[in-house]
Amino acid sequence: MPSRWNNSRGRRSVHEKCRIGARFAAMSALSIIRPALLVAAPFLLALGLILPLVRFETLYFFDQTPSLIEIVVSLWQGGDGLLAAIVALVSIVLPFLKMIGIAAEATAAGGGAGSLFYRRVVPHLSKWSMMDVLLVAIVIAAAKTTGLADAFTQPGLWCYAASSMISGLLHSLMGDASGPK
Repeated sequence: MPSRWNNSRGRRSVHEKCRIGARFAAMSALSIIRPALLVAAPFLLALGLILPLVRFETLYFFDQTPSLIEIVVSLWQGGDGLLAAIVALVSIVLPFLKMIGIAAEATAAGGGAGSLFYRRVVPHLSKWSMMDVLLVAIVIAAAKTTGLADAFTQPGLWCYAASSMISGLLHSLMGDASGPK
């Protein structure tokens, strides 16, 4: 049976020292990366909500560059209240709730209510993370293939997608941190 000690004086083997050093380096990197990602995800989500998502050019004279908030407002004002509510829920409310849950777990001192919310609710919110990006991609593809308009992605879509991916990464990093020790 291999021993963790290479001699009777209690010194660790070179392999054990390397493994401990690698674990310490990974934990140090995560302690720097997590806070940066916790700031970047909501910032990019906010940009994704207010910056234009897509640019539609019709007849080469007219173009539209709506943001996600403008799309929800125009749906509401156009009489599509249910659709506006669904888009607002899935693309604005749920991502914010997910980020609040991740931030609560990251700042929780020892578990409790934040941990319960994180373990029970955030995994369900994660399933909806990229739905808007997929829907906008489908709209762009439909506009291009029908010939009605040329559609081009804009910075808002990229910020929204980055926010979704970062929050998914944070979710997995937080799962690693809150797992069994």
